Amino acid sequence: LTMTSRYLLACACASALAAETLEPLGSVADAFFFEGFDADWSSRWIVSKDSEFTGTWKHELYSDPEGIVGDKGIVVGDEARKHALSTVFSEPLDPKGTGFVVQYELQMKKALQCGGAYLKVLSASDELSADGFTNASPYTVMFGPDKCGSTNKVHFIVRHKSPVTGEFEEKHIKSPPVPKLNINETHLYTAIIGSDNTVRLLIDNKEVKKADLLSDSDFDPPVNPPKELDDPEDSKPEDWVDDAKIDDPAASKPEDWDEDAPRKISDPDATKPAEWLDDAPLEVPDPNVAVPDDWDEEEDGEFEAPLVKNPACKPPAGCGEWSAPQIANPLYKGKWLAPKIDNPAYVGVWAPRKMANPNFFHDEQPHAMTPIGGIGIELWTMQSGALFDNILIATDPAVAAAAAEASFVKREAAVTAKKAEAAAAKKAEEEAKKAEEEAKKAEEEA
Repeated sequence: LTMTSRYLLACACASALAAETLEPLGSVADAFFFEGFDADWSSRWIVSKDSEFTGTWKHELYSDPEGIVGDKGIVVGDEARKHALSTVFSEPLDPKGTGFVVQYELQMKKALQCGGAYLKVLSASDELSADGFTNASPYTVMFGPDKCGSTNKVHFIVRHKSPVTGEFEEKHIKSPPVPKLNINETHLYTAIIGSDNTVRLLIDNKEVKKADLLSDSDFDPPVNPPKELDDPEDSKPEDWVDDAKIDDPAASKPEDWDEDAPRKISDPDATKPAEWLDDAPLEVPDPNVAVPDDWDEEEDGEFEAPLVKNPACKPPAGCGEWSAPQIANPLYKGKWLAPKIDNPAYVGVWAPRKMANPNFFHDEQPHAMTPIGGIGIELWTMQSGALFDNILIATDPAVAAAAAEASFVKREAAVTAKKAEAAAAKKAEEEAKKAEEEAKKAEEEA
């Protein structure tokens, strides 16, 4: 066997083995919630009946080549529409003391130009309706890709409740990672909220962002507000001087300072080259262009060849009126400005006085977020074709890692093997065709 034949055989065996042994993930041990979108998915998920959400959902296979034959996901079905789909847990999950993990697989069956591909981890509340997702459905965490215009990021947003006002505020992770959204590629998105108040974002099992919910700089705005605020009623006094430097009042412009002297002057040492042609034109008719045979002066007028640069004007010669080159003027000084000195009246940079923040609090355990009551996929997108699959909620990151290994990792290995097989088959076909052509040519020459 040739090397190509052996490679093709090995790839075919690997692909066949993958097709025989890999099955869609049906359940995940120790997961709080798992959805693999099997044939009965519609009995567990509700398409929103809200009039604002008119987009449809499809249950479709992954793009070819299928890593796990027969595996399906839920797919955004329409362009330029709002889509909403949700499921409600039988009982809520309280993250206090454990944290939680949200994970899902995403494949873009069409190129995403403007739209979202994220999940909303819904808050357990009375607003979770049996009729499905509405605009009033609150979420605890929003996580996943969003792309449109200059926006191209993986969202991670926490809705945090103030213990002082009772109001919720969105906290956005700063410097979010860039998503992977290549067409027909499957990628794994994982967010791990730890009981130590850390947040880790992973794409394809690789950490791409780490943040701390207690940090003053990792979220915008910070989870915990500042103790003090600028007093909105304070204003800068009219006589406040905040110019640190002033013009020296004792300075004056020197008598010999010429503000009108030009920056450039003609070079006094330059002379016109002896080869310079004052009366020669810069362009002349192209001597290599002849009058066309079919040119009729009575109908077409006098023939004029196109103009080209006059070869007699090439350096060191030149043509036309000669002028000396420009050089920097040694006498140029420009506009005179008085030197700066320290301002004796300078007080400093003014800042408003501080006041106690009436809404200040310090949440020492922000990982203990609002209990989770369900999952929602609520999107506005200009493109259809976003496939969601293997959505998981767990309190142990090891559970999510095991699910990834059982599905995503094996799926990608099988896809890689099938692509290699197809490439080897194409190469073998091209080599066989080439060999056939060479044999035919040799036979003809014999």
